[in-house]
Amino acid sequence: MAKAYFDKLGVKYKDIDIEKHPAEAKIAVEKSGQMGVPVIDIDGNILVGFDRPQIDLLLREKKLI
Repeated sequence: MAKAYFDKLGVKYKDIDIEKHPAEAKIAVEKSGQMGVPVIDIDGNILVGFDRPQIDLLLREKKLI
């Protein structure tokens, strides 16, 4: 869901499949403090899950949309 939303907005992102890259899963847990997915890092602001209002707020604050 997040990928499609970012594509729709034209926001560049890096998609990491944590099932294929277990080391990246560990990093995501360290950043977020949780085991949930997706972990979205918007300029150092970490979100767990697809929280559209918070995503929109951060993207606007960072002038990415």
